Amino acid sequence: MTTVNLARRALFRQPERLSQPLRPPWGQAEHLFTDLCTRCSDCLDACPTGLIKIGSGGFPEVDFSAAECTFCGDCVDACQTDALSRQEDQQAWDYRAEVQEDSCLSLQGIFCRSCSDPCDSRAITFRLHVGGKAQPEIDLQACTGCGACVAPCPASAIVIKPEDALNE
Repeated sequence: MTTVNLARRALFRQPERLSQPLRPPWGQAEHLFTDLCTRCSDCLDACPTGLIKIGSGGFPEVDFSAAECTFCGDCVDACQTDALSRQEDQQAWDYRAEVQEDSCLSLQGIFCRSCSDPCDSRAITFRLHVGGKAQPEIDLQACTGCGACVAPCPASAIVIKPEDALNE
């Protein structure tokens, strides 16, 4: 009996497009970040909320599943290599919240407002639509991408993405 090694077949498949990891606030462009970052973990140790975790290749990434960013700047202050570097009047990042419609409880007709309550910028509102469903709406101008809305969502329906990747 002949067996086929399916692992070898995988070599010929097109790799799936990998999304860029979410870096800590005030991170340089990805190519500069990975060149400058020494993976020292100083930013992880400095983050008071525990938002920054070790990610792929040992580089720091943000994980909104348990914490939010307060934009305190402690991670930038701890970075000795300028992989994280804040310029005057510079925005921390271009991340924004997005609702995953297929898993949002409110869009399924179940009363839920768990994402809007922790949103200090009041970027998430619920508007009643025809059929009695209150749908979450995110004001992208008001959203800071802090991620406070992610962990409280019981359905994991809120994700934080770079602004140019929204609705992909």
